[in-house]
Amino acid sequence: MYGAIISTLTVLFMTSFSIILAVGEFNGDVAFAILKTIPIMWIIVMIIESAIFGRIAEALAAKFTQPTDSFNAKIVFRILFTVLGMSAAMTFIGDIVGNGFSTEIFSYWLKNWPRNFVIVLIAESLVIQPIARFAMVKLHESQDKKAQLEINA
Repeated sequence: MYGAIISTLTVLFMTSFSIILAVGEFNGDVAFAILKTIPIMWIIVMIIESAIFGRIAEALAAKFTQPTDSFNAKIVFRILFTVLGMSAAMTFIGDIVGNGFSTEIFSYWLKNWPRNFVIVLIAESLVIQPIARFAMVKLHESQDKKAQLEINA
């Protein structure tokens, strides 16, 4: 659930941002293009994050932190490594989904990836991850309350 919240918010934000930036304006056609692209990008993100980059980020975070390090220290490394891998892959994949495969894709990637990395890192750190953590806290509180009611009944 946590990963689904993060992936959904990131896909909504970055797909919209990238398409609007590429077109240069927002209108009905752009909104329709965003709505068509979001499900495709969400499926791709869910697959590669859970199968590849989430696992790599978890392993790297474990290498760079100690068991005694705080949760916040561990989550910062996890965010950094996940965003690093996902932004690199999705900048490339997003260009293919949006424009098809061409020889210029590599020069576009070199130009767009640093920008995408910084934007997603800031969005993940300041907005997306806190929203997902808040949702999970509320879910756990609800589950604990329900379990307590069942015990008392």
